[in-house]
Amino acid sequence: MNSNLPSRIFRCGWRVCLSLSLGVMVLAGPATVDAAFPEKPVTVVAPFPPGGAADTLARIVARHLTLQFPGSNFIVENKAGAGTIVGAQVVARSAADGYTLIVAGGATFTINPAMHKSLPYDPVRDFESIGFFGSIPYVMLAGPSSPGSSVRELVEAARARPGALNYGSFGNGTGAHIATEMFKEAAGIDLVHVPYKGSAPAMQDLMGGQIPVLIDTVIAAMPQIKAGRVKPLAVTTPQRLQDLPDVPTMAELGYPGAGFTAWMTVAAPRGLTGTTRTALVKALADAMATPAMQADLSRVGLDVRYQPPSVYDALVAEEIPAYRKLFEKVGIRAN
Repeated sequence: MNSNLPSRIFRCGWRVCLSLSLGVMVLAGPATVDAAFPEKPVTVVAPFPPGGAADTLARIVARHLTLQFPGSNFIVENKAGAGTIVGAQVVARSAADGYTLIVAGGATFTINPAMHKSLPYDPVRDFESIGFFGSIPYVMLAGPSSPGSSVRELVEAARARPGALNYGSFGNGTGAHIATEMFKEAAGIDLVHVPYKGSAPAMQDLMGGQIPVLIDTVIAAMPQIKAGRVKPLAVTTPQRLQDLPDVPTMAELGYPGAGFTAWMTVAAPRGLTGTTRTALVKALADAMATPAMQADLSRVGLDVRYQPPSVYDALVAEEIPAYRKLFEKVGIRAN
């Protein structure tokens, strides 16, 4: 989520938010849960190519939801394309029976609706949240062809040769694209956008020297950072990251307008029955309370923050107009 966009919903840590949500459950009394659910495998759609951040997170979520329903099977299916639109459309057209879920976030539910005049799905009419499980931090990376080893040197090179340097992203309108455009605006520089079909090919070209700079998720970047194949220059989070304590934030470097993170939720087609919804919401909340799921999510770079599903409608209502204003300002348009 852009630091300049509404963010008060995500200011509490996961322990506090989880305690509040579970407290509401206790006050409401024990729920009647359909013991038969699930009677067949549940499909968890990852609307990105295999190997990317959403795919990794979807598999973690699916594995831990499986543990909450003994004998069940939550199976991840990658439905990539059109900046998550393909996968979202598949889920939106599925039956509202709990057997098709999606692991996605702002790209699907607020960025796409803000960027496109029409979509084959509506984030409110077609979806309801099962719960939020965290946000994805982003990091600016330099490859072997980078003109500098710091943000300052990169900015100086870009100012010396306006429009001569490229940057990669994993698609038009994705978090990587938006985060870099926000940085360009904050730094007053001109970089040329090179969109890729996913994070993995963008990272390959960064390491291969075809592009000099890339803002990518920490989840995708950490293995290459640890291997020394790319150099982290700055993170887009409000504070420094525990896994990258020596890497400054954009705000520290003088670019507070370049802050960006991406929230993640599990969602279903809107219209779940009360018992199925209760079962899924409780399963995710219970899974998020386990040290195992917290550790798995943290290990791949997620900022772990449980939020109840009630957050969803308000967040979508606030972010879509805010993103529309941002896109108009920096000139981001749908292809």
